[in-house]
Amino acid sequence: MDSKLPSSVRSTLLELFGQIEREFENLYIENLELRREIDTLNERLAGEGQAIDGAELSKGQLKTKASHSTSQLSQKLKTTYKASTSKIVSSFKTTTSRAICQLVKEYIGHRDGIWDVSVARTQPIVLGTASADHTALLWSIETGKCLVKYAGHVGSVNSIKFHPSEQLALTASGDQTAHIWRYVVQLPTPQPVADTSQQISGEDEIECSDKDEPDIDGDVSSDCPTVRVPLTSLKSHQGVVIAADWLVGGKQVVTASWDRTANLYDVETSELVHSLTGHDQELTHCCTHPTQRLVVTSSRDTTFRLWDFRDPSIHSVNVFQGHTDTVTSAVFTVGDNVVSGSDDRTVKVWDLKNMRSPIATIRTDSAINRINVCVGQKIIALPHDNRQVRLFDMSGVRLARLPRSSRQGHRRMVCCSAWSEDHPICNLFTCGFDRQAIGWNINIPALLQEK
Repeated sequence: MDSKLPSSVRSTLLELFGQIEREFENLYIENLELRREIDTLNERLAGEGQAIDGAELSKGQLKTKASHSTSQLSQKLKTTYKASTSKIVSSFKTTTSRAICQLVKEYIGHRDGIWDVSVARTQPIVLGTASADHTALLWSIETGKCLVKYAGHVGSVNSIKFHPSEQLALTASGDQTAHIWRYVVQLPTPQPVADTSQQISGEDEIECSDKDEPDIDGDVSSDCPTVRVPLTSLKSHQGVVIAADWLVGGKQVVTASWDRTANLYDVETSELVHSLTGHDQELTHCCTHPTQRLVVTSSRDTTFRLWDFRDPSIHSVNVFQGHTDTVTSAVFTVGDNVVSGSDDRTVKVWDLKNMRSPIATIRTDSAINRINVCVGQKIIALPHDNRQVRLFDMSGVRLARLPRSSRQGHRRMVCCSAWSEDHPICNLFTCGFDRQAIGWNINIPALLQEK
Protein backbone atom coordinates (compact mmCIF):
# COMPACT_ATOMS: atom_id res chain seq x y z
CA MET A 1 0.00 0.00 0.00
CA ASP A 2 2.92 2.33 0.68
CA SER A 3 3.92 2.27 -2.97
CA LYS A 4 0.50 3.68 -4.06
CA LEU A 5 0.91 6.82 -1.95
CA PRO A 6 2.87 9.83 -3.16
CA SER A 7 6.19 10.30 -1.41
CA SER A 8 5.03 13.58 0.17
CA VAL A 9 2.00 11.87 1.68
CA ARG A 10 4.13 9.00 2.97
CA SER A 11 6.54 11.46 4.58
CA THR A 12 3.68 13.33 6.24
CA LEU A 13 2.19 10.09 7.57
CA LEU A 14 5.54 8.95 8.93
CA GLU A 15 5.97 12.26 10.71
CA LEU A 16 2.47 12.06 12.21
CA PHE A 17 2.99 8.48 13.33
CA GLY A 18 6.26 9.50 14.94
CA GLN A 19 4.51 12.28 16.84
CA ILE A 20 1.80 9.88 18.05
CA GLU A 21 4.43 7.40 19.15
CA ARG A 22 6.36 10.02 21.10
CA GLU A 23 3.18 11.18 22.82
CA PHE A 24 2.39 7.67 23.98
CA GLU A 25 5.95 7.10 25.13
CA ASN A 26 5.84 10.35 27.12
CA LEU A 27 2.52 9.32 28.63
CA TYR A 28 3.92 5.99 29.69
CA ILE A 29 7.01 7.63 31.21
CA GLU A 30 4.83 10.13 33.09
CA ASN A 31 2.79 7.30 34.58
CA LEU A 32 5.92 5.46 35.63
CA GLU A 33 7.01 8.61 37.44
CA LEU A 34 3.56 8.79 39.05
CA ARG A 35 3.91 5.22 40.24
CA ARG A 36 7.26 6.03 41.83
CA GLU A 37 5.74 9.03 43.61
CA ILE A 38 2.90 6.86 44.91
CA ASP A 39 5.38 4.30 46.20
CA THR A 40 7.39 7.02 47.93
CA LEU A 41 4.30 8.58 49.47
CA ASN A 42 2.99 5.29 50.82
CA GLU A 43 6.38 4.41 52.27
CA ARG A 44 6.46 7.79 54.02
CA LEU A 45 2.93 7.31 55.35
CA ALA A 46 3.75 3.82 56.53
CA GLY A 47 6.84 5.10 58.31
CA GLU A 48 4.91 7.83 60.09
CA GLY A 49 2.01 5.53 61.03
CA GLN A 50 -0.61 7.91 59.62
CA ALA A 51 -4.18 6.94 58.79
CA ILE A 52 -5.57 6.20 55.36
CA ASP A 53 -9.21 6.95 54.52
CA GLY A 54 -9.73 8.41 58.00
CA ALA A 55 -9.04 5.19 59.89
CA GLU A 56 -6.30 4.70 62.46
CA LEU A 57 -4.20 1.68 61.54
CA SER A 58 -1.23 -0.01 63.03
CA LYS A 59 2.05 0.15 61.12
CA GLY A 60 1.70 -3.42 59.98
CA GLN A 61 -1.89 -2.97 58.77
CA LEU A 62 -1.00 0.34 57.16
CA LYS A 63 1.96 -1.11 55.29
CA THR A 64 -0.13 -4.01 54.05
CA LYS A 65 -2.96 -1.78 52.87
CA ALA A 66 -0.62 0.78 51.34
CA SER A 67 1.32 -1.92 49.55
CA HIS A 68 -1.88 -3.52 48.27
CA SER A 69 -3.40 -0.27 47.02
CA THR A 70 -0.12 0.84 45.48
CA SER A 71 0.30 -2.49 43.77
CA GLN A 72 -3.21 -2.36 42.34
CA LEU A 73 -2.81 1.21 41.09
CA SER A 74 0.66 0.72 39.67
CA GLN A 75 -0.38 -2.50 37.97
CA LYS A 76 -3.41 -0.78 36.47
CA LEU A 77 -1.28 2.10 35.21
CA LYS A 78 1.33 -0.26 33.83
CA THR A 79 -1.20 -2.57 32.17
CA THR A 80 -3.37 0.18 30.73
CA TYR A 81 -0.73 2.45 29.31
CA LYS A 82 1.99 -0.04 28.48
CA ALA A 83 -0.44 -2.24 26.57
CA SER A 84 -1.79 0.64 24.51
CA THR A 85 1.62 2.19 24.08
CA SER A 86 3.38 -0.98 23.02
CA LYS A 87 0.64 -1.84 20.55
CA ILE A 88 0.75 1.53 18.82
CA VAL A 89 4.49 2.02 19.14
CA SER A 90 5.23 -1.42 17.67
CA SER A 91 2.89 -0.64 14.78
CA PHE A 92 4.60 2.58 13.78
CA LYS A 93 8.16 2.21 15.07
CA THR A 94 9.02 -0.29 12.37
CA THR A 95 7.71 2.03 9.68
CA THR A 96 9.98 4.89 10.68
CA SER A 97 12.89 2.60 11.50
CA ARG A 98 12.80 1.00 8.08
CA ALA A 99 13.59 4.35 6.45
CA ILE A 100 16.44 4.99 8.89
CA CYS A 101 17.92 1.46 9.06
CA GLN A 102 18.49 -0.03 5.62
CA LEU A 103 19.99 -3.38 4.72
CA VAL A 104 22.85 -2.76 2.29
CA LYS A 105 24.71 -6.05 1.80
CA GLU A 106 24.56 -9.71 2.80
CA TYR A 107 27.76 -11.71 3.28
CA ILE A 108 27.01 -15.36 2.55
CA GLY A 109 29.63 -18.10 2.42
CA HIS A 110 30.02 -19.81 5.79
CA ARG A 111 28.87 -23.39 6.21
CA ASP A 112 27.70 -22.97 9.82
CA GLY A 113 26.56 -20.29 12.23
CA ILE A 114 28.62 -17.11 12.62
CA TRP A 115 29.65 -16.29 16.19
CA ASP A 116 31.41 -12.98 15.73
CA VAL A 117 31.83 -10.09 13.33
CA SER A 118 34.49 -7.37 13.35
CA VAL A 119 35.71 -4.48 11.19
CA ALA A 120 39.36 -3.71 10.42
CA ARG A 121 40.66 -0.51 11.99
CA THR A 122 43.24 0.24 9.29
CA GLN A 123 43.19 0.50 5.50
CA PRO A 124 42.03 -1.45 3.66
CA ILE A 125 38.85 -1.64 5.75
CA VAL A 126 37.47 -5.17 5.53
CA LEU A 127 34.88 -7.19 7.40
CA GLY A 128 35.84 -10.27 9.39
CA THR A 129 33.56 -13.13 10.46
CA ALA A 130 34.23 -16.08 12.80
CA SER A 131 32.21 -19.24 12.33
CA ALA A 132 31.43 -22.62 13.84
CA ASP A 133 32.55 -24.11 10.50
CA HIS A 134 36.18 -23.80 11.80
CA THR A 135 37.02 -20.85 9.53
CA ALA A 136 37.29 -17.08 9.64
CA LEU A 137 36.53 -15.12 6.48
CA LEU A 138 37.50 -11.60 5.41
CA TRP A 139 35.07 -9.76 3.13
CA SER A 140 34.92 -6.73 0.88
CA ILE A 141 32.32 -4.57 2.58
CA GLU A 142 31.24 -2.95 -0.69
CA THR A 143 30.91 -6.02 -2.92
CA GLY A 144 30.28 -8.84 -0.45
CA LYS A 145 33.12 -10.84 -2.02
CA CYS A 146 35.17 -13.17 0.18
CA LEU A 147 38.81 -11.97 0.13
CA VAL A 148 40.67 -14.30 2.51
CA LYS A 149 39.85 -17.55 4.26
CA TYR A 150 41.63 -18.55 7.47
CA ALA A 151 41.62 -22.31 8.02
CA GLY A 152 44.25 -22.75 10.72
CA HIS A 153 41.92 -23.81 13.54
CA VAL A 154 40.58 -27.33 14.10
CA GLY A 155 37.62 -26.15 16.15
CA SER A 156 34.87 -23.55 15.99
CA VAL A 157 36.21 -20.02 15.52
CA ASN A 158 34.48 -18.04 18.25
CA SER A 159 35.79 -14.51 17.80
CA ILE A 160 37.85 -12.32 15.49
CA LYS A 161 39.54 -8.99 16.18
CA PHE A 162 41.84 -6.85 13.99
CA HIS A 163 45.18 -5.36 15.06
CA PRO A 164 44.95 -1.59 15.67
CA SER A 165 47.62 -0.69 13.10
CA GLU A 166 48.80 -3.76 11.13
CA GLN A 167 47.15 -6.29 8.82
CA LEU A 168 46.94 -8.92 11.55
CA ALA A 169 43.90 -10.80 12.81
CA LEU A 170 43.38 -12.48 16.19
CA THR A 171 41.01 -15.44 16.38
CA ALA A 172 39.85 -17.53 19.35
CA SER A 173 38.76 -21.13 18.94
CA GLY A 174 37.14 -24.16 20.47
CA ASP A 175 40.43 -25.99 19.86
CA GLN A 176 41.70 -24.28 23.08
CA THR A 177 43.99 -21.88 21.21
CA ALA A 178 44.06 -18.33 19.94
CA HIS A 179 45.85 -17.57 16.67
CA ILE A 180 47.47 -14.42 15.31
CA TRP A 181 47.70 -14.48 11.52
CA ARG A 182 48.64 -12.04 8.75
CA TYR A 183 46.44 -11.26 5.79
CA VAL A 184 46.99 -9.44 2.50
CA VAL A 185 43.91 -8.34 0.60
CA GLN A 186 43.22 -6.70 -2.72
CA LEU A 187 39.86 -4.93 -2.66
CA PRO A 188 37.69 -5.47 -5.77
CA THR A 189 36.13 -2.57 -7.65
CA PRO A 190 32.95 -1.48 -5.84
CA GLN A 191 29.67 -2.08 -7.65
CA PRO A 192 26.57 0.14 -7.32
CA VAL A 193 24.63 -0.79 -4.21
CA ALA A 194 21.04 -1.80 -4.88
CA ASP A 195 18.34 0.09 -2.96
CA THR A 196 16.77 -2.50 -0.67
CA SER A 197 14.55 -0.05 1.19
CA GLN A 198 11.55 -0.74 -1.05
CA GLN A 199 11.75 -4.51 -0.95
CA ILE A 200 9.47 -4.81 2.05
CA SER A 201 5.77 -4.09 1.98
CA GLY A 202 5.53 -4.47 5.75
CA GLU A 203 7.33 -5.80 8.79
CA ASP A 204 6.08 -9.37 8.51
CA GLU A 205 6.71 -11.26 11.73
CA ILE A 206 6.99 -14.63 10.01
CA GLU A 207 8.65 -17.57 11.71
CA CYS A 208 11.25 -18.98 9.34
CA SER A 209 12.60 -22.50 9.46
CA ASP A 210 16.07 -23.68 8.53
CA LYS A 211 14.95 -24.29 4.97
CA ASP A 212 14.40 -20.55 4.59
CA GLU A 213 18.06 -19.80 5.24
CA PRO A 214 20.25 -18.59 2.37
CA ASP A 215 20.95 -21.28 -0.19
CA ILE A 216 24.66 -21.95 -0.58
CA ASP A 217 25.58 -23.87 -3.73
CA GLY A 218 29.05 -24.95 -2.76
CA ASP A 219 31.54 -23.09 -0.63
CA VAL A 220 31.85 -19.56 -2.07
CA SER A 221 35.04 -19.05 -0.05
CA SER A 222 36.82 -21.94 -1.79
CA ASP A 223 38.14 -19.73 -4.61
CA CYS A 224 39.68 -17.05 -2.37
CA PRO A 225 43.21 -17.19 -0.93
CA THR A 226 43.49 -19.43 2.13
CA VAL A 227 45.79 -18.91 5.11
CA ARG A 228 46.44 -22.15 7.01
CA VAL A 229 49.39 -21.40 9.29
CA PRO A 230 49.32 -18.71 11.99
CA LEU A 231 52.21 -16.43 12.87
CA THR A 232 51.59 -17.22 16.53
CA SER A 233 49.57 -19.86 18.36
CA LEU A 234 48.68 -19.16 22.01
CA LYS A 235 48.15 -22.46 23.82
CA SER A 236 47.92 -22.00 27.60
CA HIS A 237 44.19 -22.65 28.08
CA GLN A 238 42.64 -25.93 29.18
CA GLY A 239 39.25 -25.27 27.62
CA VAL A 240 37.45 -23.54 24.76
CA VAL A 241 38.79 -20.05 24.06
CA ILE A 242 35.59 -18.10 23.60
CA ALA A 243 37.01 -14.63 22.89
CA ALA A 244 40.23 -12.65 22.44
CA ASP A 245 41.17 -9.01 21.99
CA TRP A 246 44.20 -6.74 21.46
CA LEU A 247 45.36 -4.42 24.22
CA VAL A 248 45.99 -0.81 23.24
CA GLY A 249 49.13 -0.65 21.09
CA GLY A 250 48.77 -4.22 19.86
CA LYS A 251 51.78 -5.63 21.73
CA GLN A 252 49.69 -7.80 24.04
CA VAL A 253 46.46 -9.76 23.72
CA VAL A 254 43.96 -11.10 26.23
CA THR A 255 41.98 -14.33 25.86
CA ALA A 256 38.91 -15.60 27.71
CA SER A 257 38.20 -19.30 28.16
CA TRP A 258 35.71 -21.83 29.46
CA ASP A 259 38.47 -22.94 31.86
CA ARG A 260 37.35 -19.92 33.97
CA THR A 261 40.51 -17.91 33.33
CA ALA A 262 41.61 -15.05 31.13
CA ASN A 263 45.20 -14.97 29.91
CA LEU A 264 47.39 -12.02 29.00
CA TYR A 265 50.06 -12.79 26.37
CA ASP A 266 53.04 -11.01 24.88
CA VAL A 267 52.58 -10.99 21.11
CA GLU A 268 56.25 -10.98 20.15
CA THR A 269 57.32 -13.87 22.41
CA SER A 270 53.96 -15.71 22.70
CA GLU A 271 54.67 -15.99 26.42
CA LEU A 272 51.95 -15.99 29.06
CA VAL A 273 52.34 -12.76 31.05
CA HIS A 274 49.43 -13.13 33.51
CA SER A 275 46.68 -15.64 34.18
CA LEU A 276 43.60 -13.78 35.41
CA THR A 277 41.68 -15.99 37.84
CA GLY A 278 38.65 -15.32 40.02
CA HIS A 279 35.56 -16.10 37.98
CA ASP A 280 33.53 -19.00 39.38
CA GLN A 281 32.23 -20.26 36.04
CA GLU A 282 33.08 -20.23 32.34
CA LEU A 283 34.02 -16.92 30.75
CA THR A 284 31.84 -15.68 27.90
CA HIS A 285 33.67 -12.64 26.54
CA CYS A 286 36.55 -10.20 27.00
CA CYS A 287 37.06 -6.64 25.81
CA THR A 288 39.91 -4.11 26.02
CA HIS A 289 39.76 -0.36 26.46
CA PRO A 290 40.62 1.56 23.25
CA THR A 291 43.10 3.94 24.90
CA GLN A 292 44.03 2.50 28.32
CA ARG A 293 45.42 -0.79 29.62
CA LEU A 294 42.08 -1.99 30.97
CA VAL A 295 40.29 -5.30 30.36
CA VAL A 296 36.77 -6.47 31.16
CA THR A 297 35.86 -10.17 31.31
CA SER A 298 32.31 -11.49 31.58
CA SER A 299 31.17 -14.86 32.84
CA ARG A 300 28.38 -17.29 33.45
CA ASP A 301 28.81 -16.55 37.16
CA THR A 302 26.55 -13.45 36.62
CA THR A 303 29.45 -11.00 37.07
CA PHE A 304 31.96 -9.14 34.98
CA ARG A 305 35.39 -8.05 36.17
CA LEU A 306 37.54 -5.03 35.43
CA TRP A 307 41.30 -5.72 35.30
CA ASP A 308 43.65 -2.75 35.51
CA PHE A 309 47.15 -3.07 34.00
CA ARG A 310 48.02 0.62 33.87
CA ASP A 311 50.48 0.30 36.77
CA PRO A 312 53.02 -2.45 35.94
CA SER A 313 53.51 -3.23 39.64
CA ILE A 314 49.81 -3.49 40.53
CA HIS A 315 47.18 -5.53 38.72
CA SER A 316 43.94 -4.64 40.45
CA VAL A 317 40.54 -6.21 39.81
CA ASN A 318 37.02 -4.96 40.49
CA VAL A 319 33.93 -7.15 40.41
CA PHE A 320 30.61 -5.85 39.06
CA GLN A 321 27.51 -7.62 40.37
CA GLY A 322 24.19 -6.54 38.94
CA HIS A 323 22.86 -9.31 36.72
CA THR A 324 20.93 -12.42 37.70
CA ASP A 325 22.07 -14.66 34.85
CA THR A 326 25.05 -15.17 32.53
CA VAL A 327 26.76 -11.94 31.51
CA THR A 328 27.19 -12.55 27.79
CA SER A 329 29.39 -9.51 27.13
CA ALA A 330 30.72 -6.31 28.65
CA VAL A 331 32.28 -3.57 26.50
CA PHE A 332 33.96 -0.22 27.06
CA THR A 333 32.52 3.05 25.80
CA VAL A 334 33.81 6.62 25.80
CA GLY A 335 35.22 7.77 29.13
CA ASP A 336 34.69 5.67 32.22
CA ASN A 337 31.59 3.72 31.18
CA VAL A 338 31.05 0.01 30.57
CA VAL A 339 27.94 -1.56 29.05
CA SER A 340 27.04 -5.14 30.02
CA GLY A 341 24.46 -7.50 28.51
CA SER A 342 23.02 -10.65 30.00
CA ASP A 343 20.80 -13.67 29.55
CA ASP A 344 18.60 -12.06 32.22
CA ARG A 345 17.25 -9.88 29.39
CA THR A 346 18.80 -6.66 30.64
CA VAL A 347 21.57 -4.34 29.55
CA LYS A 348 23.22 -2.11 32.15
CA VAL A 349 25.37 0.99 31.76
CA TRP A 350 28.00 1.40 34.49
CA ASP A 351 30.29 4.14 35.70
CA LEU A 352 33.68 2.62 36.52
CA LYS A 353 33.98 5.04 39.43
CA ASN A 354 30.79 3.69 41.04
CA MET A 355 30.41 -0.08 40.93
CA ARG A 356 27.49 -0.34 43.33
CA SER A 357 24.67 0.27 40.88
CA PRO A 358 24.26 0.92 37.13
CA ILE A 359 23.49 4.42 35.89
CA ALA A 360 20.97 3.03 33.37
CA THR A 361 19.14 -0.28 32.86
CA ILE A 362 17.53 -1.46 29.62
CA ARG A 363 14.93 -4.24 29.96
CA THR A 364 14.11 -6.36 26.92
CA ASP A 365 12.02 -9.39 25.99
CA SER A 366 14.89 -11.71 25.03
CA ALA A 367 18.38 -12.75 26.10
CA ILE A 368 21.18 -10.39 25.00
CA ASN A 369 24.17 -11.63 23.01
CA ARG A 370 27.43 -9.79 22.17
CA ILE A 371 26.68 -6.09 22.25
CA ASN A 372 28.60 -3.29 20.58
CA VAL A 373 28.64 0.47 21.13
CA CYS A 374 29.01 3.17 18.50
CA VAL A 375 31.51 5.19 20.51
CA GLY A 376 31.18 8.47 18.63
CA GLN A 377 27.38 8.60 18.83
CA LYS A 378 26.96 6.53 22.01
CA ILE A 379 24.47 4.12 20.44
CA ILE A 380 24.21 0.54 21.73
CA ALA A 381 23.33 -2.29 19.34
CA LEU A 382 21.63 -5.24 21.05
CA PRO A 383 21.50 -8.60 19.20
CA HIS A 384 18.90 -10.96 20.66
CA ASP A 385 18.12 -14.66 20.83
CA ASN A 386 14.75 -13.90 19.23
CA ARG A 387 16.41 -12.63 16.02
CA GLN A 388 15.79 -8.97 16.77
CA VAL A 389 18.46 -6.25 16.76
CA ARG A 390 17.54 -3.12 18.70
CA LEU A 391 19.33 0.21 19.06
CA PHE A 392 19.37 2.22 22.31
CA ASP A 393 21.12 5.30 23.57
CA MET A 394 23.28 5.33 26.70
CA SER A 395 20.44 6.56 28.89
CA GLY A 396 18.31 3.54 27.98
CA VAL A 397 15.99 5.15 25.41
CA ARG A 398 15.09 2.88 22.52
CA LEU A 399 15.95 4.42 19.16
CA ALA A 400 15.03 1.80 16.56
CA ARG A 401 14.74 -1.84 15.63
CA LEU A 402 16.41 -3.20 12.53
CA PRO A 403 13.93 -4.38 9.89
CA ARG A 404 13.18 -8.09 9.91
CA SER A 405 10.75 -10.00 7.71
CA SER A 406 10.52 -13.18 5.68
CA ARG A 407 12.71 -11.52 3.03
CA GLN A 408 15.05 -9.29 5.01
CA GLY A 409 17.09 -9.56 8.19
CA HIS A 410 18.25 -12.53 10.21
CA ARG A 411 16.26 -15.76 10.26
CA ARG A 412 17.80 -17.24 13.38
CA MET A 413 19.45 -16.04 16.59
CA VAL A 414 21.63 -12.94 16.13
CA CYS A 415 24.97 -13.54 17.84
CA CYS A 416 26.94 -10.32 17.50
CA SER A 417 27.03 -6.78 16.17
CA ALA A 418 29.86 -4.42 15.24
CA TRP A 419 29.86 -0.71 14.39
CA SER A 420 32.10 0.82 11.74
CA GLU A 421 31.88 4.52 12.37
CA ASP A 422 34.06 5.59 9.44
CA HIS A 423 32.67 3.49 6.60
CA PRO A 424 30.58 5.52 4.13
CA ILE A 425 28.25 2.67 3.08
CA CYS A 426 27.79 0.29 6.03
CA ASN A 427 28.15 1.47 9.61
CA LEU A 428 26.63 -1.51 11.44
CA PHE A 429 27.16 -5.24 10.90
CA THR A 430 25.32 -8.18 12.43
CA CYS A 431 25.77 -11.95 12.24
CA GLY A 432 23.90 -15.01 13.41
CA PHE A 433 23.06 -18.68 13.31
CA ASP A 434 21.56 -18.29 9.82
CA ARG A 435 25.17 -18.43 8.50
CA GLN A 436 25.18 -14.89 7.15
CA ALA A 437 26.47 -11.48 8.14
CA ILE A 438 24.53 -8.36 7.18
CA GLY A 439 25.73 -4.82 6.56
CA TRP A 440 23.34 -2.00 7.50
CA ASN A 441 23.31 1.70 6.80
CA ILE A 442 22.02 3.53 9.86
CA ASN A 443 21.07 7.17 9.26
CA ILE A 444 22.34 8.29 12.66
CA PRO A 445 21.29 11.99 12.44
CA ALA A 446 17.75 10.95 11.53
CA LEU A 447 17.81 8.25 14.22
CA LEU A 448 18.77 10.73 16.93
CA GLN A 449 16.24 13.23 15.64
CA GLU A 450 13.52 10.58 15.96
CA LYS A 451 14.41 10.29 19.64
